Amino acid sequence: MASTTTPLAALASLLREGENVISPYVRDPEAEPSLGELAAAGPRAAEAPEEYVLLLEAIREGYLLHYETPRLIVGADPDLRLLAGDYLYALGLERLAGRGDLEAVRELADLISLSAQVHAENGERSAELVSALWLASTVVVATGSSDEHERAKDSLRRGDPDAASRLAGNAAEIAAGAGIGDALARAAEAIGFAAGDLPNRG
Repeated sequence: MASTTTPLAALASLLREGENVISPYVRDPEAEPSLGELAAAGPRAAEAPEEYVLLLEAIREGYLLHYETPRLIVGADPDLRLLAGDYLYALGLERLAGRGDLEAVRELADLISLSAQVHAENGERSAELVSALWLASTVVVATGSSDEHERAKDSLRRGDPDAASRLAGNAAEIAAGAGIGDALARAAEAIGFAAGDLPNRG
């Protein structure tokens, strides 16, 4: 498939066409949308998989602008990065709400707020915790939530030491049951969550 038709390229085009303060800093992406593809692989996204890839990756780019290295926006100063990050959060959630998927809206809003909490409270350990949260929340967007997932998020909020393993373990179990275990493994590798840290649940 040509790069101009990939979901990340579509997101870059959308940002350029907006003709706002972000537009001059948008670049063509090189990364693969592995988290978006994980979300799109599940039954809840079956009616519009490409839309789920785009909106999930918009929220991911918003997160990267706040905390890590963005893929689509280069050269913006810190204040503009935060503004762009907030814009991309809102863009992804708005498109999801437009689909009427309020369960996924709640999940991704939780993901955004919990990511901020983790980064504020955990220093160097933030990367492992947030990676586990991203994988778990994306599986929920793909398949639906569970009581164990909600308990694992509560564990993360409390700062329990086993929160990452609980999130990852439950995600692996649900993904295996839904037939998207391979997509989960690819997403884990793409965001640097070591394969050995992802439990084998079949």
